Amino acid sequence: MIITLAGRRIDAPNAPIARFPLEQSAIVHRRIQKFLQDHQVSALVSSAACGADLLALDAAGQLGIRRGIILSFEPERFRSASVIDRPGDWGKLYDRIITEVEATGDLVLLYEENDDEATFIRTNQAILDEAQKLAHEAALEANTPTGNLLAVLVWEGQARGKGDITAAFGEEARARAIPTAEILTH
Repeated sequence: MIITLAGRRIDAPNAPIARFPLEQSAIVHRRIQKFLQDHQVSALVSSAACGADLLALDAAGQLGIRRGIILSFEPERFRSASVIDRPGDWGKLYDRIITEVEATGDLVLLYEENDDEATFIRTNQAILDEAQKLAHEAALEANTPTGNLLAVLVWEGQARGKGDITAAFGEEARARAIPTAEILTH
């Protein structure tokens, strides 16, 4: 099974609505790890923001699962914009995972210029493209008509409205006829 994943970042300090509180990260890590084991995942494709992405990438690494990362920007810029800007010690985990995945040749940089909704929508599309490519390759290798691909949303289960990149990821997956699943952050 190939998994493509997107989800919530850790809540900012004083967030008006708790979507992914830092204190839930260990529980969510265990949920992700169990999900990966239960679905016999062979590869995971995601970005590497603090919260859902890094927890999934860490769990996959612990299980020996192939990891693919798509970043909107070069690693240092992404680290500043989407990793260390929230509570928790995400920088060390990010650095380790980026180094490990880059060594396997599974790190893709999009070199986007802007840090806006359109950039992250394109990143979602690139993540889904890569996962579909891996699923197709796996199907060819196994000599089956289709590969097993599942899009996973790690979130509180509800779109927050316009500009919700996690919800947009799920919508794009469904538009591509990719089945979806959820892992809750609460």
